[in-house]
Amino acid sequence: MPIQLLAQNPLYFVVWVAAILVALTFHEFSHALAAHLLGDQTAKRMGRLSLNPLVHLDPIGFLALVLIGFGWGKPVPYNPYNLRYPKWGSTMVAAAGPISNIIMVVIFGLILKYVGPFLPNGNLLIEFLVLLIELNLILCLFNLIPVPPLDGSKFLLSALSAPKHYKARFLLETRGPMILLGLILLDSLSGLNLLSGIFSLAINFTLKFFA
Repeated sequence: MPIQLLAQNPLYFVVWVAAILVALTFHEFSHALAAHLLGDQTAKRMGRLSLNPLVHLDPIGFLALVLIGFGWGKPVPYNPYNLRYPKWGSTMVAAAGPISNIIMVVIFGLILKYVGPFLPNGNLLIEFLVLLIELNLILCLFNLIPVPPLDGSKFLLSALSAPKHYKARFLLETRGPMILLGLILLDSLSGLNLLSGIFSLAINFTLKFFA
């Protein structure tokens, strides 16, 4: 668990926290930027159109992420009725988060590829870059799950916008977090570990690609 790093390797723990701050900040900032570009100024008025990590952190979610490796950032507020595209605007705002994570993976992957060979094994910069790649990949993939409150749910909810899908939308919007928690617990307690398997596969492939 990440909390063990604090006692075993304090410097690596600092790098872990720094990587979390970078990944979360760009993810949430991208939501705010997308909403702003699509015509809604809610996030900007609330100070979320910023690269200041402090405005994007949920205290409990950040502490959980730092200590146990599972947490969340502060959701970016926006008014879907102000967006230029009423049906798909929310999906576009949501997609900005995972897209930003992919961009970060490419940027940090290229830095690792071309700077890494000149640094010794165990160098903290290499560790920092690897953590950034891993965290951004996990943030991207996890948020693609189409269950509220994750980003992927916006696409599903937009696709179910017709009146005949009201009950399905209502269930997702009101029970989404419970459904998501149930899926995570089922995956873990059943021993399937599909999520961790997908994350590991993506991380291994990406690191080999940029190695």
